Amino acid sequence: MLVLAFDTATDTACSALVDGDEVLGERVSIARTVLEDVDALLRQASARPEDIAAIAVGTGPGSFTSTRMGIALARGLSVALDVPVAGVSTLDALAAPDTSLYPVIDARRGEVFVPGPRVVGPEDVRPPDGAVCVGGGAVRYRAELERSGARVAADDSPFHQPQARFHAALATGFGPPELVEPVYVRVPDVDRPRA
Repeated sequence: MLVLAFDTATDTACSALVDGDEVLGERVSIARTVLEDVDALLRQASARPEDIAAIAVGTGPGSFTSTRMGIALARGLSVALDVPVAGVSTLDALAAPDTSLYPVIDARRGEVFVPGPRVVGPEDVRPPDGAVCVGGGAVRYRAELERSGARVAADDSPFHQPQARFHAALATGFGPPELVEPVYVRVPDVDRPRA
């Protein structure tokens, strides 16, 4: 089954075309170019849009705008191609390569998203014993995390970036596009009371 997977919730977007256990192609870019990446992945695999059997999309938590862009794209492609969609937590995808990984996504405003999902200050991150913190939040707040006793992967580790191949692997419960919702851990800025 040919699965198109992508995630736009973090600072860098990822996309992949996966056929069963075989990764036909992967790309890393930014949210606004994911559709171009999808086209490039299809060309690279000598596939056509109608060959796609399902879509897996990252649901965050992450940037509100970027996450919504990715889900809107997944919904639009699902309707246009008449294929089902499954949402996959960006935190789960970050942790998927190894059981020792603890995802920490930059939530801005001096906070990070961690499993739960929850939003906490970097000084309040408490990964399990032996875990290694990965993700944009782990890189940005390395000093605070290490002061709290956490281990952080090297800045150049590929584990800091979600890889869409893992979204495809984790995707279950494919269904109608309207059932895929973003994961919001805090109230969007637009809904916050103004002082």
